[in-house]
Amino acid sequence: MVEGSRQWHEKSPFAFLGYRTTVRTSVGATPYLLVYGTEAVIPAEVEIPSLRIVDELKIDDDEWVKTRLEQLNLIDEKRLAAVCHGQLYQRRIARAYNKMVRP
Repeated sequence: MVEGSRQWHEKSPFAFLGYRTTVRTSVGATPYLLVYGTEAVIPAEVEIPSLRIVDELKIDDDEWVKTRLEQLNLIDEKRLAAVCHGQLYQRRIARAYNKMVRP
């Protein structure tokens, strides 16, 4: 662990990874998913392969390219779904706030 507050820069990459891979309530997705169109592979999955990594390694290059292109084509749909989710979230928050306001 970090000793003292002067070494915060050593742990900031881990904090950023956690922030980018945590699902946001307002959009229903992770920031990483919205930017890159796929979920992040955490460093632990590189050392200890998860089922997702093992499945990806078994496919040949042509199939991998096809699936990757399909994922990239679907990224706009994921972003649109996140925008819709965000709008619904804002309405819920506004409704809850307006209940508290006295006329």
